[in-house]
Amino acid sequence: MKAQLEAIKSAAIAAVNAANDQTQIEALRVQYLGKKGELTAILKQMGSLSPEERPVMGQLVNEAKAVVENLITEKTTAMKEKAQQEKLKAETIDITLPAKPVKKGKLHPLNTVLDDMIDIFTSMGFDVVDGPEVETDHYNFECLNVPADHPARDMQDTFYLGENLLLRTQTSAAQIRTMENRKPPIRVICPGRVFRADEVDATHSPVFHQIEGLVVDKGVTMCDLKGVLEQFAQEIYGKDTQVKFRPSFFPFTEPSVEVDVTCSECGGKGCRVCKGSGWIEILGAGMVHPNVLRSCGIDPEEYSGFAFGIGLDRLTTTRYKISDIRLLFENDKRFLEQF
Repeated sequence: MKAQLEAIKSAAIAAVNAANDQTQIEALRVQYLGKKGELTAILKQMGSLSPEERPVMGQLVNEAKAVVENLITEKTTAMKEKAQQEKLKAETIDITLPAKPVKKGKLHPLNTVLDDMIDIFTSMGFDVVDGPEVETDHYNFECLNVPADHPARDMQDTFYLGENLLLRTQTSAAQIRTMENRKPPIRVICPGRVFRADEVDATHSPVFHQIEGLVVDKGVTMCDLKGVLEQFAQEIYGKDTQVKFRPSFFPFTEPSVEVDVTCSECGGKGCRVCKGSGWIEILGAGMVHPNVLRSCGIDPEEYSGFAFGIGLDRLTTTRYKISDIRLLFENDKRFLEQF
């Protein structure tokens, strides 16, 4: 039995030393040390030995098991350390190498122009107010002197969400809400998205952006309106820019004007952009209609005011000489990276 034990011990040591992975080591542990292992089987044969031989043989078997167990433990630890070292070597990062360049984003041209316009008007004392994009007929039309049967509604055919709800066609609704909740003097601008059922082409979109302005106070005149808009135009287009008022019609202002500026492309000499006129229309404006003031609880005998509406998209295209408004919404990086 001693010879058999020595043979099993020698075979186990040789097999463990030759093992290459954890799977083989585990299989050897079961083969020699498991409940049905070869060394365990030797212990089960000790019943055939004399009482004097049993302690001696039991000690030899336990020593053999201890040798194999220690060898398996050492082999397992060595394999784990080797695997860890290989993993660390594979995942090593050379911190001396330069970092990969990170592309930085920047503002969309619409946001750039919007921020500039807000800076210009806030420097003149205007507050910035906001309003909901889903409006009621009351705020979008009725309070702006556009009753249900008014022909001006045909010019602003819009997206209705129900009998009395619609996507706003202008940010003027925010001006009405402001006049209802504030007492004069009032000086605000209202930037935001608006919606109209327009066909998409190079100059029109069903979704676009406006900045509308409102001033209400005692003694406000058309001269004040002209001064504000001249200052705005020269800040946006340059100090040599001239402003021209043309009579027009809007239901919510009286008198009403269209505002032109000298063409930034040719300086007023006439070119393809301005169609030879030397002027480019940029906004509509006028003195706030007395009916609009009354609808907001403001006495038109005591107060007067002016309002204006600027198309942010059109202003952006003229400022950056963009030929097609659709380029602003297509998210083409090749286009946007120019700004």
